[in-house]
Amino acid sequence: MTLLTLRAYRRFVVVAWQFLPLLLAYARDRRRFLVVGRPRHVSSEVHRARAERLLESLLTLGPTFIKLGQLLSTRPDILPPEYVGVLSALQDEVPPAPWPEAKVVLEEELGPLEERFESFDTEAISGASLGQVYTARVDETDVAVKIRRPNIETLVEADLRVVHWSLPILMLFVGEARAFSLENLADEFAKTIREEMDYEREATMLREIRGNFADDDRFLIPAVIESHSSSRVLTMEYAAGTKINDVETLDERGIDRRRIAENLERSYLQMIIDDGVFHADPHPGNLAVTDDGRIIFYDFGMSGRVDAFVQEKIVDFYVAIANQDIDAILDALIEIGTLSPDADRAVMADVMELAIADARGEDIEQYRVQQIVGQIEDSIYEFPFRLPANLALVLRVATVVEGVCVTLDPDFDFIATATAYLTEEGYREESIRQFLEESSANLGESLTAATRITPKAERTLDRLEREDLYVRIGVEDSNGVFDKLAKRLVYGMLLTMGLFSTGVLYALEAPDASVIAAVFSALLTIQLFRSFRAPRSIRTKPQFTRQNLRRRDRE
Repeated sequence: MTLLTLRAYRRFVVVAWQFLPLLLAYARDRRRFLVVGRPRHVSSEVHRARAERLLESLLTLGPTFIKLGQLLSTRPDILPPEYVGVLSALQDEVPPAPWPEAKVVLEEELGPLEERFESFDTEAISGASLGQVYTARVDETDVAVKIRRPNIETLVEADLRVVHWSLPILMLFVGEARAFSLENLADEFAKTIREEMDYEREATMLREIRGNFADDDRFLIPAVIESHSSSRVLTMEYAAGTKINDVETLDERGIDRRRIAENLERSYLQMIIDDGVFHADPHPGNLAVTDDGRIIFYDFGMSGRVDAFVQEKIVDFYVAIANQDIDAILDALIEIGTLSPDADRAVMADVMELAIADARGEDIEQYRVQQIVGQIEDSIYEFPFRLPANLALVLRVATVVEGVCVTLDPDFDFIATATAYLTEEGYREESIRQFLEESSANLGESLTAATRITPKAERTLDRLEREDLYVRIGVEDSNGVFDKLAKRLVYGMLLTMGLFSTGVLYALEAPDASVIAAVFSALLTIQLFRSFRAPRSIRTKPQFTRQNLRRRDRE
């Protein structure tokens, strides 16, 4: 047994001990007494308290699980809204490792410190779960030096094994739809955290994205210092600026916050839709603004690529939003794999209308929200949203960028900016042209089909006249209505027989047999009653509309 495996077993025990109370609570939610009992209704307050405990456990378990918590905070397809809200506050800020340990890593990669740098400030300017950043000077240029955290590789590999071992246990506590997303999350997390530890990959992504914005003076992306970079050390130009959510300082310096928000969104639309490579960690700690209003991007460890198919579907999705075409929005979500084809389209259309209104910053009337929640409760409604692995980082970017933009400008209209970008880049005109081409093709097919209808209709009428026409009907019963009806009929007949038997046996002075028949009848009565009970309400309410966030801020 290797040392890594032994460490993984030890970590598994620590992780299990941390999460055991939460797992027991979830088990009791499904069965009140663990083995038997009805499901429990869990209030929003209880969910929020549990989310706080989960946050504390993730912080206690260290760097790998902090990263896992950050990833979970962008996955509403896995966690309830209360958990997403609490975990979204989880910042990748960990006290830096002692300088002597970091120095060992630096010198193993680059050689003696004094020979490679003109000066080096040994006080870290930031500490993260996987690395820490220092300022230094190379060839009379100020640089930022990112050093991988000492011995982080073995800890991460051990923790990834723990996550892999824990997955079958977690599957017992989630439904089928969330299990789909949870499996994707585990694979995505392992891939993402390994990529983030590889500074050579980060340098490659940084160079590519910097090249894509080389001619755009609205953005500043630091250059890589190739001679002082390796797989565990990344040296870049040092660019100073005001943190993007420091609105007071931005106002003092006369910077137009609305323009900054618009430029930020446009930059990510370009990266995702046009370039296919994007910076995937746009939280305020990784974004700054220079005194002349340029946006600075830091930390490209979490970055991703978008394939052509996903780019095309994202364009279709945004164009549908720009045109306020709800059916096209749902079609795009289904084609990209995010929305289940079995979802109730009428309900989802109403949900999309609310989402668009919220994205535009409009206030949503409460009765309208409750009406849609009622529609969801009244339908046999499986969790319809799923998140394929290739979209997880895109979703993270979309949600975090919108949050930053709203911080800069509370009335920021995300959809209006996206619509303007799509129009300027010609995507909306291309969509209209494609629609006309498809319509023309469909019209041609319709005309061709029309010429074939007449002889078929004539043959059908001939068979009808000869009384030789048969109609085959198939009834789809996905909700099990006929099955329930059959059970109720059987229960009813057995109950009638049981009650009749009870009366006859009692009249014949056979008390023991009549008691048995009465108990049998009582059990049938309970089963028949349960078959008529309506499913319990999901008892939910929206948590994260923009107006709710504003209300929380005021409180």
